[in-house]
Amino acid sequence: MWKFPTRYDVIVVGAGHAGVEAALASACLGVKTLLLTTNLDHIAKMSCNPAIGGIAKGQIVREIDALGGAMGEIIDKTGIQYRMLNASKGPAVWAPRAQADKELYAKAMRERCEATDNLDLKQELVTGLIIENEKVHGVKTKDGIAYHGHAVIITTGTFLKGKIHIGDATYEGGRAGEPASISLSDDLKKANFRLGRLKTGTPPRVHRRSINLEELTIQKGEASIFFSFEKTNKKRPKELPCYITYTTPKTHDIIRTHIHLSPLFSGKISGIGTRYCPSIEDKVMRFPDKTRHQIFLEPEGLNTCEVYLNGLSTSLPPKVQWQFLRTIPGLERAEICKPGYAIEYDFVESGQIQASLETKTIEGLFFAGQINGTSGYEEAAAQGLIAGINAARKITKKPPLILKREEAYIGVMIDDLVTKGIDEPYRMLTSLAEHRLLLRQDNADLRLTQIGYQMGLISHERWQRVEHKKNIIEREMQRLQSTYTQQGKKGYSLAQILARPEITYADLQKMHLKNVHDLDDDVQFQVQFSIKYAGYIERQLREIAKLNHLDNIRIPQDFPWEKTLGLRNEAKQKLSKNKPENAGQAFRTPGVSPADISVLLVALKTKRANVQ
Repeated sequence: MWKFPTRYDVIVVGAGHAGVEAALASACLGVKTLLLTTNLDHIAKMSCNPAIGGIAKGQIVREIDALGGAMGEIIDKTGIQYRMLNASKGPAVWAPRAQADKELYAKAMRERCEATDNLDLKQELVTGLIIENEKVHGVKTKDGIAYHGHAVIITTGTFLKGKIHIGDATYEGGRAGEPASISLSDDLKKANFRLGRLKTGTPPRVHRRSINLEELTIQKGEASIFFSFEKTNKKRPKELPCYITYTTPKTHDIIRTHIHLSPLFSGKISGIGTRYCPSIEDKVMRFPDKTRHQIFLEPEGLNTCEVYLNGLSTSLPPKVQWQFLRTIPGLERAEICKPGYAIEYDFVESGQIQASLETKTIEGLFFAGQINGTSGYEEAAAQGLIAGINAARKITKKPPLILKREEAYIGVMIDDLVTKGIDEPYRMLTSLAEHRLLLRQDNADLRLTQIGYQMGLISHERWQRVEHKKNIIEREMQRLQSTYTQQGKKGYSLAQILARPEITYADLQKMHLKNVHDLDDDVQFQVQFSIKYAGYIERQLREIAKLNHLDNIRIPQDFPWEKTLGLRNEAKQKLSKNKPENAGQAFRTPGVSPADISVLLVALKTKRANVQ
């Protein structure tokens, strides 16, 4: 094994959406970083849906941007359609989504990596870790090279012992056409990590010219949507429309007839798939009374004829895919460019990482992305960003960045990964964020830019712009609350008038603010939302204050769970396995009751008293 002469501070394994954010973050924080991938041409490849954002995911991308990550800026530069989902509902669940040109996106992200100081990119297949005295010292590759570093971030996606299934055909692969990482998975087991098995899938891609678009419902985009708060990429590629169609009863009949050929139902697949993105086989068998399922036809780019059939994930044999596709309106003559397939892969079971994403047993080793049991580009990118920040901060002997549940969707996700068992691929949903009224996509800059600035990823100028925006909002709120006008026999503050459901800020301007300078649309929205939802916001802030004290009560890693009198056996088992870092994590652990927390708090107080 040849020892590579350069010693790195941070080594990132895998260059998917988690890997690139991790490498960019650590390099931008000034530490020498190495990014290793099996194929440099596939950096940030969109191997599944060529899109960024969506319900809860759009919120995460805006948080990544506010913290100084790259995903928001890159999708603004390479998107070919933008929409705001849930626009008919309350602002708490509005979510931006963009269709991407997958080739342009990957190209732009690679260019960003190649232009970043302190970052080296190399094409290598990592086969194992270099671990001594429970501390990671680097990685080993298939080519016989040992790269040494102070911290290692594993972001292998679906490549850990990846196995692809299409009907009866089964073969090893991280994704179609690329090798799986077998040895690294075995090496993690040797290091005593508990691994589980998950499954995901993709739909067929069909040739655009073989689709009868006249039979489909067109879905156009919205030009004014941006993911990055900087809005620097206003010159965008040409917009392409998406289309909608539906399966038919005949589609379902063909699937039922051949269901025994699906590896998901024949027992060939042992991995667990996500409930929120089921295969078409799952949909047909689980919902027998449903006569149709919606399919979105999404272009994969400007310079390709491949169209992604969102909602039609399958692992049935290609012949069956060809048959049932042709029963769907608009796809009667569809030609498959790439068949759909399922892939199962290893992941690290819950309870083995800290909130910093550093592992609990091996110092300097971080996990980010699907290796932690998540699904989706956005969830992966967010973990990569946090892991990259924390690996760099560990090198520079600074405390880790831990986002709380009330601070960000990213904080909710990581806390869930740390405290809750993963029995299916984790997907971020708005319903998982108990404080989602505070965690909107529109205010991520107000919530997180200062943190990004403190970490070193946001420029002083950008932080000052956000602080200026905050000040304008606060001054306008105060002015509306202290300015009164007479309506009938009563006097009302302008804030009281704006709080009425039928009144908008624009209405208020027409009635009372003719002599006031116009404010930016973003500022107007923040003022209007804060006043209309003031009661709900105050209630959530009170709830947060009640629970925050638990997160400040630290639990020693060697806490004697089995010997703690009064703890129920289930709580002992769950807490001794997960080893929560504080009482808040213990409180959020499934199977732990409020009574268990009361016992824990008494035991911690007694332990501290005995130490003193």
